[in-house]
Amino acid sequence: MTEELLSGTTGNPWESRILALVEEAVRKAAASEIMPRFRRLAAHEIVEKSGPYDLVTVADRNAEEHLTASLTALLPGSVVVGEEAVHADPAVYGALQEDAPVWIVDPVDGTRQFVQGDPGFCTLVALARRGEVLASWTYAPALDEMATALRGHGARVDGREIRSGSPEPGAVLEVAMSHPDFTTPEEKQALLALRTDGVHARPCGSAGLEYLAVARGELDAVAFSWENAWDHAAGLLLVAEAGGTDLTLTGDRFRITGGNALPFTAGRDAATTRRIHELLASGAR
Repeated sequence: MTEELLSGTTGNPWESRILALVEEAVRKAAASEIMPRFRRLAAHEIVEKSGPYDLVTVADRNAEEHLTASLTALLPGSVVVGEEAVHADPAVYGALQEDAPVWIVDPVDGTRQFVQGDPGFCTLVALARRGEVLASWTYAPALDEMATALRGHGARVDGREIRSGSPEPGAVLEVAMSHPDFTTPEEKQALLALRTDGVHARPCGSAGLEYLAVARGELDAVAFSWENAWDHAAGLLLVAEAGGTDLTLTGDRFRITGGNALPFTAGRDAATTRRIHELLASGAR
């Protein structure tokens, strides 16, 4: 079953054992390492990385260690590219370029929300090989929602298929975007082009949950100015399998291995993606 998943030839994908085992591993990590600390963090368990808006907690670190052990045991020969591992050793990111299957892990996506006691955070896991995302899991433990996607076989939330659909004709497009204060001057200029008639742009929360909202058709698009694979791999597959698409600033598809022209967008349908891409490109000129 492992090789079938990696080659995309599973016969009954939503009942396959490997998918269920990964979901179980994600739930266990959240139950043992994240939720016992939700709204119970001590001050010494929260650390700034690059600044006051870039936080890591004991829950992030312990959950990533838990997932690293459980996921590599499920798939012998696989490796993990996790947010905290890359922070400790940037060379780990290079595994995305290699032949071995890679688990891409963000143990707590939305750490700021987690620290504040807000339930809007999630655990993100994606399985990739040779730069292609094959499967993804987005779990919001405080909300007890599990979204899954398998390349070529659709997207589901708690076992129910989801489709992103299209906005109503003439409707204002709702877009979640990177906060302009945390961007380069060029990226800020591009993102500010979204503040126009017909678009309502707001700062994003947890990237994983914003992607889930796009996949469900509750949000029309996202526009992001950073490309860390752990923030985007799971959500981009979820959106694609629900019917959406994505474009970087140059009109190319987003690459999890990096080197993308930023900002990029992912929308609930091709027309929405093109509209947001056109605005970003106009702002970048």
